[in-house]
Amino acid sequence: MQIARHYIDGEWLGSVSGNETLAPSYNPATTEVAAQFADGSKAEAEAAIAAAVRAFKGTAWKNSAKLRAEVLLAFADRLEAQKETIADWLVTLNGKLRREALGEIGAGVSELRYYAGLARNLFGRILEIEPGCFSSLDREPSGVAAIILPWNAPVTLLVRSLAPALAAGCTVVIKPAHQTSLVNNLVLECLVSDSRVPKGVINSVIESGTEVSRWLCESPDVDVISFTGSSGVGKKIASATADTLKRLSLELGGKAPAVVFKDCDLDKTVAGIVAGGLVMAGQQCTAVARVLVEDSVYTDFSAKLAQALKAVKVGPGNDPSSQMACLIDNANRDRIAGLVETAERTQKVLLRGAIPEGALGRGAFITPSLVEVEDLASNFVQNELFGPLLVIERFTTEDEAVHRANATRFSLAASVWTTDMRKARRVATRIRSGTVWSNTHNRLFAEIETGGYRDSGYGKLHGVEGLNDFMQTKHFYFETGV
Repeated sequence: MQIARHYIDGEWLGSVSGNETLAPSYNPATTEVAAQFADGSKAEAEAAIAAAVRAFKGTAWKNSAKLRAEVLLAFADRLEAQKETIADWLVTLNGKLRREALGEIGAGVSELRYYAGLARNLFGRILEIEPGCFSSLDREPSGVAAIILPWNAPVTLLVRSLAPALAAGCTVVIKPAHQTSLVNNLVLECLVSDSRVPKGVINSVIESGTEVSRWLCESPDVDVISFTGSSGVGKKIASATADTLKRLSLELGGKAPAVVFKDCDLDKTVAGIVAGGLVMAGQQCTAVARVLVEDSVYTDFSAKLAQALKAVKVGPGNDPSSQMACLIDNANRDRIAGLVETAERTQKVLLRGAIPEGALGRGAFITPSLVEVEDLASNFVQNELFGPLLVIERFTTEDEAVHRANATRFSLAASVWTTDMRKARRVATRIRSGTVWSNTHNRLFAEIETGGYRDSGYGKLHGVEGLNDFMQTKHFYFETGV
């Protein structure tokens, strides 16, 4: 059985004491044990942080931009070469569709190559304030960066923080999700097999609890936390880092509205919302969660959407005919099933999702649901549900559409569906969201920054701005004697 272990100061370890504690990782499609992981503690976190500090202070890594670029390019090539094996394990441990797994790895490869280019272009600037008096503004790496990851997209979410951190010259400590820790190890092997990477630049500690994450937040030797996950945990991280005033990059929860106007192409919009809402079985923070539909087409559109969701084939991620795979575990499957039962008592259910019978019933499978909600204060509108349960609402005017779209504290992503591009731009400007797509959803690129407002977090990932949280600006003043 494959075992995921910690990587600390250039070595794969079961523990720093030699007393390895192993825990199981499950296949959510079958509930069977698929792998194991070494369960870490504060001792492993301290060792990893110490190694990262030594590497940052004692090696030439932070001053070697060309080397960092070459390492990232080699990392991308090795990751691409291993994509089939990594995709197999991603499907096994996460449960997602194989095409989603391959797409995720491809996005990671693109991200690495993009930041490899930026690594050699980290320019500062010089300004002559007055004759003979100069200010030099130098760009420097922030120091030790901790990357805390969820399970839903372990390759993409690792690389989109790791690539800019390494490009900037930081050293890193990674805390992967234990459910998919073996996937993270397979990705890291593509990097740490490069002998040019100094010991201590890359470190990774796995845990099933919170002790490691808590120490990463509290340690005065960690300079940056890059976290992707729920808003609730993000707020706890912000609180835990207050005493050390770390720089934080937080991409948190989402409740993405898709605003559907009467002049849209109804059939294409339905197809786009099904794809955007059921990506990773709805377990993506940017997935469509709320569908706001103009009143004059509401009846027709809601019927079409319910029928399209009902027709989705739910099945194992390694079955090419499957259109949606399972959730991460049976506990989350049962949570979604409970929400559907609540909706039947309190809302109007247009499509009732259910746990399949037979072999699929043993795994974390549940079919999609569509729930009609009018009250903006409803938990179905205000809370992130993180599963294949879509909420549909109606509006009559453009102002009401904007009001409803902005009615939650989440503001990560949204989409506007209309053939009137002036309307699309106008509405997008008024929606408080870090990303707004037009007539599509979930289009993400290495070159383009993403990030939310309010309870969806702060900081940016991807793009040039993705480097900012891993870099500092130093002002050096000097005079020439003129």
